[in-house]
Amino acid sequence: MTAPTVLRPHAEQDHAAELAALAAADDRAKPPSWNLSPWAVVEYLLGGTLPDGTVITPKYVGPRRLIEVAVATLATDRALLLLGVPGTAKTWVSEHLSAAISGDSTLLVQGTAGTSEESIRYGWNYARLIAEGPSPAALVESPVLRAMRDGKLARLEELTRIPADVQDSLITILSEKTLPIPELGTEVQARPGFNLIATANNRDKGVNELSSALRRRFNTVVLPLPDSAEAEVEIVSRRVAELGASLKLPAEAAELAEIRRVVTVFRELRSGRTEDGRTAVKSPSGTLSTAEAISVLTGGLALAAHFGDGVLRPHDIAAGIHGAVVKDPVADRAIWIEYLETVVRERDGWADFYRAGQEIS
Repeated sequence: MTAPTVLRPHAEQDHAAELAALAAADDRAKPPSWNLSPWAVVEYLLGGTLPDGTVITPKYVGPRRLIEVAVATLATDRALLLLGVPGTAKTWVSEHLSAAISGDSTLLVQGTAGTSEESIRYGWNYARLIAEGPSPAALVESPVLRAMRDGKLARLEELTRIPADVQDSLITILSEKTLPIPELGTEVQARPGFNLIATANNRDKGVNELSSALRRRFNTVVLPLPDSAEAEVEIVSRRVAELGASLKLPAEAAELAEIRRVVTVFRELRSGRTEDGRTAVKSPSGTLSTAEAISVLTGGLALAAHFGDGVLRPHDIAAGIHGAVVKDPVADRAIWIEYLETVVRERDGWADFYRAGQEIS
């Protein structure tokens, strides 16, 4: 029986051929339990061409040194904290690092204000606990515990949203590489290859800041927004093409002109100044991240496919941009209208977008 198609395969499934090609060509030293050497992991993230001609597609577009530092950190006894504003690919990088190093990106804890200590340490099957008492069979392992036992990477999303007392349950795990289970009179000791990748948002204030004791256990790598418009256009173009293919949208590939238009609007509103530096504009309350630009264009492709002629046009992206910009219906709406009238209206080749923006507003 053929396995059903999933909407979003895990990174190690989606890029299995590339990972296999890298493993075959990789003749460098590997840390214990790693599938690839640090050099090969960086090549997988940043892309390149192998000696046999296999093309490795870039998963991250940004400074090479940042990825090298992140990979080198995971080869030590320090955990990795990926820090950045929303949309800087923290989760994306975390997933692909885990796929390349451990071959398994699924050992994930999603941090929220309601995340409990059991989510990080372990819990119990209460039916078995009541019937049998504490026993290994009644133990419910967390992703972190499984990663320790198997010598793999665990991922923890939005670390600063987790309550402080729950955060601190990581200290013993990260410093002693041990997870005590006092109810069973035993412990789980981490095998070689275990480490933790956490992500945190440095713009949206988390529920709790990290304690100094926990912060010392992490090496922090700050992922920046793309330096240039061209870099951001490249990132957005690649991801929109991948998403359009995975969603099987019956539309033509997004025109580079429309991708550049969305990126330009986001960068100008984000920075508070037009591309040429001549006009100051007000910034809205939203982050206007690269990830949001990708969502706007993917939504535009869906509109063009199902309610248009399959070609992405300005009116297909205007609604998405409006939704991304106007988070506050009063203040942000005024900022958006002012931007339309003072910047977009006067820009050559943007008349169709100006009219579409007016209609939506």
